[in-house]
Amino acid sequence: MKLTWAATILAAAFLICPPALAGPIARTDAGVVEGVRDGPLAVYRGIPFAAPPVGDLRWREPAAPVAWQGVRPAAAFAPACMQTGVSMPGETPPQVSEDCLYLNIWAPASRGRTDRPVMVWIHGGGLANGSAAMPLYWGDRLARQGVVVVSIAYRLGPFGFLAHPELTAESAHASSGNYGLLDQIAALQWVRRNAAAFGGDPGRVTIFGQSAGATSISMLMASPRAKGLFHRAIGQSGGLFEPIQLAPDYLLARAERQGVAYGAALGAPSIAALRSRPAADLLKAPTGSVSHPVIEPYVLPRPPFDAFAAGAENDVPLLVGSNAEEARSLTDLSGVRTASFEADLTRRWGALPPAIVAAYPHRTDEEARRARTDLERDLRFGWDAWAWARLGARRRPVYAYYFTQTPPFPADSAHAGWGAGHFAELWYMFDHLGQTPWPWTPADRRLAWAMSRYWVNFAATGNPNGPGLPPWPAFVPDDGCMLRLGDPIAPDGVANLRTLQVFDAVYGQLRGSPPRPLRTAGCSSPGR
Repeated sequence: MKLTWAATILAAAFLICPPALAGPIARTDAGVVEGVRDGPLAVYRGIPFAAPPVGDLRWREPAAPVAWQGVRPAAAFAPACMQTGVSMPGETPPQVSEDCLYLNIWAPASRGRTDRPVMVWIHGGGLANGSAAMPLYWGDRLARQGVVVVSIAYRLGPFGFLAHPELTAESAHASSGNYGLLDQIAALQWVRRNAAAFGGDPGRVTIFGQSAGATSISMLMASPRAKGLFHRAIGQSGGLFEPIQLAPDYLLARAERQGVAYGAALGAPSIAALRSRPAADLLKAPTGSVSHPVIEPYVLPRPPFDAFAAGAENDVPLLVGSNAEEARSLTDLSGVRTASFEADLTRRWGALPPAIVAAYPHRTDEEARRARTDLERDLRFGWDAWAWARLGARRRPVYAYYFTQTPPFPADSAHAGWGAGHFAELWYMFDHLGQTPWPWTPADRRLAWAMSRYWVNFAATGNPNGPGLPPWPAFVPDDGCMLRLGDPIAPDGVANLRTLQVFDAVYGQLRGSPPRPLRTAGCSSPGR
């Protein structure tokens, strides 16, 4: 059709002055991305930081993302990595795909700055499930305080942590397993290369995570591959500091045998056979034995405790802590009875040292329920946080906390009865009370305001203290203070010190190092 003179003029004007793109634009080293506006923020979702780990790239070190031409939309979250179950009770199961190595960014929209602190979130889920797109993890509220927030995905379960003798043989580093950790390292390398395009300072990167995310951070602090990629670390309710004698399957040779057994269970006697299977098929056999970290020569050559004890960890300021009632959101207490207490523990955890079981009296059913929650609190989270703080404070500033606030979880929700349980601090730290219609109190809002600012201040300076906040004293090994995050916020001694010392003594004996006396003075409030 012949154009009219008016249409011709309009077409020429379009070529000279094309209409403005709808969303904010950033240029990464692989291509240009277009995000979306969210008030004062620019939000970018689903940016690839590595090539899809599919086909022959399954169980290999992540490769560089494939470059693209033109402008790539970054408005929608990418699928989560392959998994079964959910990371938090009550969570909506995410869409999943093996093509999952993407990250998301929340950044102040103002242009011209490249000096903002960067906070990189590593989600939890037992290294077996979880999603970087979970609304509770969105970085919008933190970014409004002047930081760039990045949430990253990483391979999970057998996709992320399978060790196998064939994989070790084909590796240039004589190692296998820990592909999920390599994904985290690749994401941090991407941040170092591209942070400035989003207003972030690549020389001021904080990694923060909860549960398995915190455990990952303890391993990244111990990994020579992650050296120089981050400058502060925050670990919430996680860590990997127990003696390797308690987890010998984490050693490469044992983990390889587990990988062979896993392949046999799937009828796949070789890595070639496993690589040929559809991703969903790899979740049809039990995956627990191939969903854990591996002590191997390349990524994690020694357990984090050993790296810290030798002064060989990545030396960065640390903020670390745990919650007062961690186990209440993770453990079904309805069947706990004093008569079966010790047998139930053995079925769940294997034979525990008698000294540990004896430290938690369980003479009545009510006492047994309390003993079960307290033991699992210390076993799974409390001792790790305390050990991490003590080891870290030998070389650097450490700020330790103990979260005690009970959110107003509705009685008819999946969170009923959680108390200050595992996950509870996340609503406050991300300042996301507004995501739910629960009856939050003024004390809840004060705590969310304070926690989000402590976290942002730490990312900015390595010190959480700032104007308007209750003072947070640095932790000193053995006799220092933790900050109780509750109502009120106040310094306090090491919580549950008596039972933590029992774990310390048992673990020391397993390592062949005798326990030493631990002082408890040094804080204005006594430890509970």
